[in-house]
Amino acid sequence: MESIYEHAGGYEALHRFIDIFYGSVLADPLLQPLFGAGRPDHVNHLTAFDAESFGGPDDFSRQVGFAHLIEVHRGLKIAEEQRQRFVELYLAAADAAGLPDDPPFREALRSHAETDDQLHPLREVPRWEWPAS
Repeated sequence: MESIYEHAGGYEALHRFIDIFYGSVLADPLLQPLFGAGRPDHVNHLTAFDAESFGGPDDFSRQVGFAHLIEVHRGLKIAEEQRQRFVELYLAAADAAGLPDDPPFREALRSHAETDDQLHPLREVPRWEWPAS
């Protein structure tokens, strides 16, 4: 079965998607405080994370490391309103980037945005799968 990574269009498609998404969160008054002024390497790191979690190469684990992800998110106290806005902008960026819009793929994207409490117990990059039929 095709991976979510392959279905999305691979690294280039995910990078285009994350570039749009990251720009939108930096411009959003609700989310910008969580992201600060932005970091030049964040698009590449987030692209690598999504690629790996969608079944692509394990570059994120090898180059950045999951412990780093946990450390930078620890203590942010992400509010539910912020999490919902994150999901909204994430899906809007998928539209703007021209990612597939079929329901199984969009449900996989929607389920990718986890809560802070769900993230901290993890010790490695989670793997997202296609939703059960």
